[in-house]
Amino acid sequence: MRWTATGLLVLMAVVFVLSGRYLDAHPAWGFVHAFAEAAMVGGLADWFAVTALFRHPLGLPIPHTAIIPENKDRIADTMAGFLRENFLTAQVVARRMGVMNLAGAVGSYLSDPAATRDSRIRAGAGELVVEVLESLDPERLGTQVRAGLAAQLEKLEIAPLIGGMLDAMIADGRHKPLIDKIIRWAGLVLEDNEELVRDMVSKRANAVLRFTGLDERLATSMIDGLYKLLAEVLVDPQHPLRNKIEEGLQDLAHGLRHDAEMQARVERMKTELIHNPAVGEWWQGVWERVRARLIDSIRQSGETGGYIGETLAELGAALRDDPRLQQQINRFARRTAVGVATRYGDQIVQLVSETVRRWDARTLTDRVEGAVGRDLQFIRINGTLVGGLVGVTIHLVSGLF
Repeated sequence: MRWTATGLLVLMAVVFVLSGRYLDAHPAWGFVHAFAEAAMVGGLADWFAVTALFRHPLGLPIPHTAIIPENKDRIADTMAGFLRENFLTAQVVARRMGVMNLAGAVGSYLSDPAATRDSRIRAGAGELVVEVLESLDPERLGTQVRAGLAAQLEKLEIAPLIGGMLDAMIADGRHKPLIDKIIRWAGLVLEDNEELVRDMVSKRANAVLRFTGLDERLATSMIDGLYKLLAEVLVDPQHPLRNKIEEGLQDLAHGLRHDAEMQARVERMKTELIHNPAVGEWWQGVWERVRARLIDSIRQSGETGGYIGETLAELGAALRDDPRLQQQINRFARRTAVGVATRYGDQIVQLVSETVRRWDARTLTDRVEGAVGRDLQFIRINGTLVGGLVGVTIHLVSGLF
């Protein structure tokens, strides 16, 4: 564009010289000559104005030229102030974020099959997860998560919660499978400890029973009787022992909800469990195993990319179709953006100002000229053409009067 504008100016100079030789040949040459003359003036004036923004025209130190290099620091401060006052205020950010449905836009993009099929997105998501997991300090994170869970559990009264869950299970009949499992578990425990039961009976029997072998028969009868009892309770929904178990569960649920002493015992047990070092070590091991398996799965499994794509698509569909979720996420994004603008706005504009200040004059000039230089050359072209038209007009008016 610079060559175009300069070429047009040179063309006007050539036309001016040539038309000057034929002024007496025909009156039309006067109009051509006037157009070229005024076009040269307009083109030169606008060349001077555009050049003066970035450097001294022809290298001459003319006052009020090389405006941008000479005022680099002031421009940096002005840019920073403009950014702070018009973009990084809490009101502007909140208003702008308030009209944006960020969650909906992200959801629509992620739910698009073309987006989830993009291997770059899947690979990027997987690599991001791996980098986050590897960068986390396992011991520190495990300690922080454990402390956070402990703090939340200490605030939570679990006794009424457990009591309410038991009441709901009993009311819906969902406790019956639980009772069946307890009975089967008791049978398995008895089966695994038959020798222990026989040994206990033998130790408590007197010498006569041991001598006659009746202790063994007694132990066998006891074990068989227990098996029979458990079987009857398991197959008979109306068995008295099953009813007793249900009554016991109801009493336990009532006590958990209304008995202050029982609630206090449960809270003490909860506190002891939370602060037990063994629980902390167990949680640390669980977290480390989960972390290692996630990393291995993402890096080694060939299906992980598809799984990540499906997960992203499901997340996108949820964001796209759930207005309440969109509202919550948009509210969070708006508050976050406002918080960033409020807390770090001054630091951001200071960064802009210091960055521009650190640029040397040539770098600043090249960057600004590269950004707007094309339009500035249009100013030169327009100045040349408009100047020529003004010259023709003046020549016409002077000829009439």
